[in-house]
Amino acid sequence: MRVALDTNVLASAIGTRGLCTDVMRLVLLEHELVIGERVLEELRRNLSKKFRLPADLIDETEVLLRAQAIVSTTAAVVKATTLDAADARVLGEAVAAEADVFVTGDLELQELGERAPLPILSPRQFWELVHRGR
Repeated sequence: MRVALDTNVLASAIGTRGLCTDVMRLVLLEHELVIGERVLEELRRNLSKKFRLPADLIDETEVLLRAQAIVSTTAAVVKATTLDAADARVLGEAVAAEADVFVTGDLELQELGERAPLPILSPRQFWELVHRGR
């Protein structure tokens, strides 16, 4: 399954320990990770400002992610009046990379429900979905 992880899921996976770390590890080991260029830009900023990681560690993290992921350089047009331009772009990158699911903690994105161009799940929902099938 192609799984797109949003910026905050990735930042939490890298900067802390917990469910997001487990989700990222699972995706890297058993699925295809999808990341958009916008997400990588936001991730660099978040890791620097929120988690205060050194620049060389952020650079290494980006190199690792680019080596392990399908990186979307384009974005499909996502029309949802409730989304801001940044969220629409991030979701559009996942759609353009043909992700099967988008994992996010962003409630505005989750609330799109059936109006979304692909299933949008919280990290917990994704974790439960994958483990139900085992």
